[in-house]
Amino acid sequence: QVQLLESGGGSVQTGGSLRVSCVASGRTFSGYVMAWFRQAPGKEREFVAAVVWSSGTTYYADSVQGRFIISRDNAKNTMYLRMDSLKPEDTAAYYCAADPFPRGGKVAEMGEYDYWGQGTQVTVSS
Repeated sequence: QVQLLESGGGSVQTGGSLRVSCVASGRTFSGYVMAWFRQAPGKEREFVAAVVWSSGTTYYADSVQGRFIISRDNAKNTMYLRMDSLKPEDTAAYYCAADPFPRGGKVAEMGEYDYWGQGTQVTVSS
């Protein structure tokens, strides 16, 4: 049973930085794609970034490209999302997700991910 546990959310002012983490357990994750999604109140959940666990290849939504960095530590089974130059529109619950059977070109699709964490809140004030 795969389990994902996020941590590291919090409150920060515009322009500030935060790092959120996701500890994955239950099996080895080579071959998986791991991702971050976010959901703001009243909005649909949206893709933020993804990483191919084995190769480290990364993907980003246009809205966070150049400000966020996704990474993973294979030895710790942990994924990170470093968020810089935060904006009020980045305010959301951030969710970790795992796709055990990735298909090319679909890293941004929620339906591809079988496992989800419970989320961690990030609030950016102006």
